[in-house]
Amino acid sequence: MPSLRELESSFGRALLGEAQDALLDLIAADGLAPAARLRVYRNHVLVTLTDALKATYPVVCRLVDERFFRYAADRYIPAHPPAVPCLFEYGESFAEFLRAFGPCQHLEYLPDVARLEWAINRALHADDAPALDAARLVEVPADRIGGVTLALHPSVSFLSSPWPVDRIWRANQPDADPDATVSLDAGGAQIEVRRLGEDVVFRSLDAASYALRSALARGGSLEHAAEAAQRADPGVDLALTLQQLVADGIVTSIAAPSPATHEAGPW
Repeated sequence: MPSLRELESSFGRALLGEAQDALLDLIAADGLAPAARLRVYRNHVLVTLTDALKATYPVVCRLVDERFFRYAADRYIPAHPPAVPCLFEYGESFAEFLRAFGPCQHLEYLPDVARLEWAINRALHADDAPALDAARLVEVPADRIGGVTLALHPSVSFLSSPWPVDRIWRANQPDADPDATVSLDAGGAQIEVRRLGEDVVFRSLDAASYALRSALARGGSLEHAAEAAQRADPGVDLALTLQQLVADGIVTSIAAPSPATHEAGPW
């Protein structure tokens, strides 16, 4: 007799389509054959997870049509089973799956549309945090300002794509003009996604702002982020770019390195 943990593991793999013949001997028929009973549970799991993916990736679904989306989900789910209990947290790796999924590799923009939709989903469910008072930056001594790191709001993320994924997303909203078209030659996008109040919003950033903000989001110092912004646009007004960042209310905390240890600590 298998242990409870072994039984749960075997049942979980069976629900995802893996053959578990020995498990059938442990399922009571009770008017329905064990194999048929297992198929009922398996179908419920597949439908539930497919619907969760569809809720997170509605534009991807619309771009490929629902039948193809369910076909892709049928391949994705057994290879990427849920690792967390909340359904809204499921599907983070779907964009990378689509990138490698042969039947849709000709749709080169599709994985980046999925990345945008995941960023929207992440922003919607992220924790909240109050914005930093701009006066806090003034308190940092001039000789330590370059080493400052700025934490951004938990809902904020950045996405760079060679495709106009922002326009593709907007053209596939329920209230969009059904005759609108998006040229794939229209250029790429550098996008900031965030929650604003109860809504999720995103917008395109200029090259310098994108470089500075994404560098800070990766944990880079202000000096490192400023260098990234200058590489993206040598003529950038760094003071104005930083002022706009703080004014947007997405900076939540500041840390500066200790003069003795050079390790970051709260300011």
